[in-house]
Amino acid sequence: MKDRVEKILRENTNVSLYENVFIARQDISVAQVDGLVETFEKIVTDMGGSVPKKELWGLRSLAYKIKKNRKGHYVLMNIDAPGEAVQEMERQMHLNEDVLRYLTTRIDALEEGPSAVLRAKERGDDRGRRGRDDESSARPAPTASASPSPDPTVKDETAQEDVTAEDAPAEEVVAEEAAAEDAPAEEAAAEETPGEGDASEESKKDEGDAQ
Repeated sequence: MKDRVEKILRENTNVSLYENVFIARQDISVAQVDGLVETFEKIVTDMGGSVPKKELWGLRSLAYKIKKNRKGHYVLMNIDAPGEAVQEMERQMHLNEDVLRYLTTRIDALEEGPSAVLRAKERGDDRGRRGRDDESSARPAPTASASPSPDPTVKDETAQEDVTAEDAPAEEVVAEEAAAEDAPAEEAAAEETPGEGDASEESKKDEGDAQ
């Protein structure tokens, strides 16, 4: 019943509950982060609101680079204030160079006690997760080694030399075989030619004897 009454009063007075998380640059110190929280809290309180809970989640790894930052200081603020105060706070966050990102969500009720992220950090689970993130971010990405493509305009002189070396003996063998085949034929012709001459001389001799 009490929560319902408070909700009705907030609707009538234009006061709502918000949860804001912003990320500050990794280069600034913890004292500077505290200064940012005080600055944004003062904006809310000056416009009739309050910040009942603030949590510093510490330096955490980012999912991707934001303005050359691989890490950032995470801060959570629970806000009970009019919408105009939240809008002015977000405007100042947008103008501040130390703020990388911010997100404000309207909620029905503020969470009591430490948040889930802070409880995990106190247990040490967050430290193990951040260690794995650091190792994955520090591990160099594998690079594929590309072999140079052969230039089609360059002639393969070695291949040509091999082909010439292989063809030369074949030509010599063919020439030797042709010469070997021709030599007996020429010798046989030479031997047959004197035989025919002797036969013609004998025939002439016989004809002379007959006369």
